[in-house]
Amino acid sequence: MTAPRYALYLAPPAESALWRFGSCVLGYDAQTGAEPACPDLPGFDAEAWHVATAEPRRYGFHGTLKAPFRLADGKTEQDLVDAAAACAAGHHPFEMPPLEVRAIGPFVALVPAVAAPKLDHLAASCVLELEGMRAQLSPADMARRKPDRLSARQMGYLETYGYPYVLDEFRFHMTLTGPLAEGERSHAMNALADAYRASGAEVPVNIGDIALYVQDTPATRFRILTRLPFGGEPCGGLL
Repeated sequence: MTAPRYALYLAPPAESALWRFGSCVLGYDAQTGAEPACPDLPGFDAEAWHVATAEPRRYGFHGTLKAPFRLADGKTEQDLVDAAAACAAGHHPFEMPPLEVRAIGPFVALVPAVAAPKLDHLAASCVLELEGMRAQLSPADMARRKPDRLSARQMGYLETYGYPYVLDEFRFHMTLTGPLAEGERSHAMNALADAYRASGAEVPVNIGDIALYVQDTPATRFRILTRLPFGGEPCGGLL
């Protein structure tokens, strides 16, 4: 029996326009399990878009803080929840700046329009403070990260933390598509940018927790197991 995988993600508040937009684009709400209809994207029919978003749909809408991992020997799900709760309690609510649609390699994603050091700090904390919860990668898992394409620094992070894009290599993003050919990617960027502006999601969002996602089996999608609130007072009103 395959052990579940867990991940620490940033998930906007479920009532926010950003969460609704991302979940609709992917056709999956990781909070409720619903499969909302995608916004109208000129040039893409429903079937084609379903294919284009198949890979990110497995993970649900999110921004990675600590990439998917299995539990280390002797650790339980409750151990992870407790450790993640302690990590979250050490942070204060903050305002995430507006995001913009951009290409990241062959993918289309939402990325911060300006520097977001609080996101960087939060991700680094999750990586470092929860490292004791993570099982080491198997050789097959290592191979899937295509180590021949990584820099020496990224390879070191992969070996140490199970993911190459952490700490100074971290770039916050919220994936909206799977890999697309260049022409299709450009068209998707334009269509998604228009839909994003029309959705009302192009505004700052107050972030007050981190989300612990779980994938019960390789055949199932990641879902939000629990949200773990930050400590302290919010910086501004909640959206």
